[in-house]
Amino acid sequence: MRIEAVLGDITTQDVDVVVNAANSSLLGGGGVDGAIHAAAGPGLLDACRALRRTELPAGLPVGHAVATPGFDLPARWVVHTVGPNWHAGERDRGMLVSCFTASLEVAVGLDAATIAFPAISAGVYGWDVDEVARLAVGAVRAWSSGTAQDVPDESAPLAHGIELVRFVLFGPATLAAFTAALA
Repeated sequence: MRIEAVLGDITTQDVDVVVNAANSSLLGGGGVDGAIHAAAGPGLLDACRALRRTELPAGLPVGHAVATPGFDLPARWVVHTVGPNWHAGERDRGMLVSCFTASLEVAVGLDAATIAFPAISAGVYGWDVDEVARLAVGAVRAWSSGTAQDVPDESAPLAHGIELVRFVLFGPATLAAFTAALA
């Protein structure tokens, strides 16, 4: 599995899954959440409202993930996850790690091969970007090594099917933090 970090706009990524740093309501917000909702079009909000009416009447809990179609995005799917909010006292690193691993598990269930993540909780939720980068990269690597087939040929397919994890980052400082974490 290849892991990379790029500077860019997550809404334009040609991947199977983009991960949305959502709030628990799933009804849109600012930052990455607002950008994904705007780019995906009104179908995304309708799908999120349907989830709230059926499976998630109390909202999506921190560290969990759920999928909707990608609608007008290049990605086929949006996997929504709610990161912990440092400012609200949500400082459990395990909950942040869970955002990445739960999203990967949902992507596997969708038969995805490629997935793009933002820097979950590093924006308005106030987590230190270097810590988010370290935890995100560590979570993806640990998840991959725990589910990959033990085969000598590195070109062999992985048991989970994920071939590419791309961290799509909005600014140079965030890209630098993820680049350092990947080194």
